[in-house]
Amino acid sequence: MPISTLPYRPLTTVADASPAGRPLPEGALDGDFEQLVVASDPESGLLALICVDSTLLGPADGGVRMLPYPTFGAAVADVTRLARSMTLKYAAADEARGGGKAVIIGNPRTDRTEALLRAFGRSVDALGGRYWAGLDSGLTLDDMTALHRETPYVSTLPGSSGGVGDIAPATASGVLHAMRACAERVWGTPSLAGLRVSLQGVGACGSNALAELVAEGARVTITDVDTHQARRAAQRHDVAVVAPEDIWSVRADVAAPFALGGAVDVAAVEALHAGGVRVLAGSANNVLAASGPGDDAVERALVDAGICWAVDFIANAGGCIADADRFRPGGHDPARVTDRLAAIGPRTHAVLDAAERDGALPSEAATAMAHARLAAARSNAGSGTAAGGDAVRAEALAV
Repeated sequence: MPISTLPYRPLTTVADASPAGRPLPEGALDGDFEQLVVASDPESGLLALICVDSTLLGPADGGVRMLPYPTFGAAVADVTRLARSMTLKYAAADEARGGGKAVIIGNPRTDRTEALLRAFGRSVDALGGRYWAGLDSGLTLDDMTALHRETPYVSTLPGSSGGVGDIAPATASGVLHAMRACAERVWGTPSLAGLRVSLQGVGACGSNALAELVAEGARVTITDVDTHQARRAAQRHDVAVVAPEDIWSVRADVAAPFALGGAVDVAAVEALHAGGVRVLAGSANNVLAASGPGDDAVERALVDAGICWAVDFIANAGGCIADADRFRPGGHDPARVTDRLAAIGPRTHAVLDAAERDGALPSEAATAMAHARLAAARSNAGSGTAAGGDAVRAEALAV
């Protein structure tokens, strides 16, 4: 299968891989990631991208997302941005994993075949462990098993294959720990009982969060672009459901984005503020819309509106923590995972404390936390000292 393994420079070959030779948008490949891979297999219809952002802390790890991207450039922009988020996520969570991400360009409802998945698995295998594939939007745990038939470098697997199974409950649990931390800062108590929560997206993570919120006594309003899924969830949990375009206009205390990134723009912040929202916490990656790198208009709008934001790569690290636990000495330990998920709450407090102390945005404080760990890893790189956290198994580092 033809695989183009492309270092950051030169990059013209990435642009050449664009369907029909269409040029990429200016700046689409700006960044300092380690490696970008274009994988194609005409027989199965595979066209995919794998971005290895950093292997400083360990092998790059990150989910595989399957979406019908409108352009090749949009896929490049998404995979590189998400891979960087994974680097920050693992570093801030004190895990010995690097940041990576993969996207398969296609409609998961019509294009997701066994042949395509196995072709992608061979692409992952060709990298020899520099990148480990996790589960993300558009794929299922069964799909990860299909990848595993072609490569051992799959981080999200069912228990029968040596993995920890479905990581959505861990992701949801971590987000709720972050949400409680924000609630404590705003209302003086971490309890979510009685709070009005507007929840966007009731897929794998969102449905788990919904169940936890209802069990805790929150009053939840939900939405999803899949209207049948939204109605089923509403009936199961006896909660209100609204159209997707109305979710941020609902009067609420907490806004919980559990769908795809870019869900909150300046107009959404204005609607949230008008509706009384004081906390924003969810599982969506890169949830704040941005016109490009360095665009912090949405986050500044949140601060100006007095909305306490649980930075996405801090709040949604639960699934990564659960997946990475099996690479620690002794293998997977559920009690340890529970403790590390609970630590997302204090970590959220630490980020927000630092932001207040330094007059910084929450994302700046969170990024500084991650960069401090990466800097420590660089200084230890020549001495053989572990980068932090527990050492991963030798085979996970053999990259």
